[in-house]
Amino acid sequence: MEWNVVVTVYQDGFRRALDALHKLGPVERSPYHNVLVMQVDNPKSLLEAVERQTEETPALYDAISRVAPASRCFAFQSAEEFREKAGAIVREWAARLAGRSFYCRLHRRGDRHQLRSPDVEKFLDDEILAATQEAGTPARISFAEPDAVVAVDTVDDRAGMALWSRDELARHPLLRPE
Repeated sequence: MEWNVVVTVYQDGFRRALDALHKLGPVERSPYHNVLVMQVDNPKSLLEAVERQTEETPALYDAISRVAPASRCFAFQSAEEFREKAGAIVREWAARLAGRSFYCRLHRRGDRHQLRSPDVEKFLDDEILAATQEAGTPARISFAEPDAVVAVDTVDDRAGMALWSRDELARHPLLRPE
């Protein structure tokens, strides 16, 4: 399934989360434990709908660990292709990070392409730092109260990426980029 949202769930909340998500759109189990994927028209609207449901049904908040809507998705067949495509996306986003603090976080599922999270995160950090430096508006990496977070999720040969501001992260507790 092509997806643009990854949802991780807590062990004892799988059935509750799956039932609730089915009401919001097509949802499928991924090959990975407690990881669901969805394809929706508006991933951010889905995040907001899930948050409304967790307010109405607090037990659902205890079932869903993280909702990761992607604003950009792509397929890849190798680590090199992943780096090429992900690097191009973060370079496009560099203007939004000009003069700001950020960090990149990869949630990887599947080891087919030997993507190591620390290596990918450093690569993406370096791409953003170089692009903002070249533009004369250097960004900086910060894990304490960053202005933005670049969140990357992979499920086998597909990746989804999003850039979240500090305000959005505060407003949407289910994003949990860590």
